[in-house]
Amino acid sequence: MGRSHIDRLTNRTQGAEVVAVADMVDALVEKGAAIAGPNCKKYKSEADLINDPAVDAVFIVTPGFAHKEALLLAIKAGKRIFCEKPLCTTAEDCLEVIDAEVKSGKHLIQLGFMRRYDKGYNEVKAALDSGEYGSPLLLHCTHRNPEVPDSYTTAMAVHDTAIHEIDVTHWLVNDDFVSAQVIMPKVTKYAHAELADPQLMILQTKSGIVVEDEVFVNCKFGYDINCHVVCEDGVIEMPQPLYPTYRKNAQITQTIDTDCFVRFHDAYDDEVQNWVNDAAEGIIGGPNAWDGYLAAITADALVRAQTSGKVETIKPAQEKPAFYD
Repeated sequence: MGRSHIDRLTNRTQGAEVVAVADMVDALVEKGAAIAGPNCKKYKSEADLINDPAVDAVFIVTPGFAHKEALLLAIKAGKRIFCEKPLCTTAEDCLEVIDAEVKSGKHLIQLGFMRRYDKGYNEVKAALDSGEYGSPLLLHCTHRNPEVPDSYTTAMAVHDTAIHEIDVTHWLVNDDFVSAQVIMPKVTKYAHAELADPQLMILQTKSGIVVEDEVFVNCKFGYDINCHVVCEDGVIEMPQPLYPTYRKNAQITQTIDTDCFVRFHDAYDDEVQNWVNDAAEGIIGGPNAWDGYLAAITADALVRAQTSGKVETIKPAQEKPAFYD
């Protein structure tokens, strides 16, 4: 992901330049700097990179457990931040970061929930916001991967996979989640011993909207993302990427993507370009730190529900700061 973003910023984003990279692993620093160009500085310490006067903004693409310290350093330095999801791996750490950003008095953090920049999701959002179809009542979502490694666990179906639906459906309906449930169907023969797959995750909002997310990470046939919104006066179905259909040997076939970097290639580019454009105006227009916190507490409730089998409550530990309104 880090090298992908360096390539994106260097070769496909207007108004940005990668002037420094940092990683504890020397080989990764070298690979990143090679993409950025011969003038790119190389650091082992995130603090040294963040505090470099030549660095105006920071991309955080480390594993989630390392986000908090980098975020706090960047906030202290007053640097704009693009942070890949999750904001932090615990709700408590998310609140610590939020508190630091609020005290700084500046909106600095944007989260990497790239689905908000996907053309299909934006068409669904525009249709919902138009009011033409009435209020949304029920959302059916699927998040299917061809396969996952043996290191992938049941909880990762929430933190690494469903986290995208958690954020994007919250954004689509503009309503906070209040409860979470997980139903475990029969396990596919392709799941390893430590993984329950597939899973049906059910979220409900304050106004009663139900989001149903099928997470199936060993479906074998492709990377299949769908969103189907049932409203009072109609139904909205998210369009799929356009591929030709082929008729041959008495069959009709059409391509299905096999990974997120193909399916959401344009969304990744658009979110970064948007972030750079907003930087010129001094604003954060995308998902913010509070969105990251809401995603974290929703994910925590789903993980509790995986083991309890019960409907788990989702409740923020504090009110949303006016800073994020």
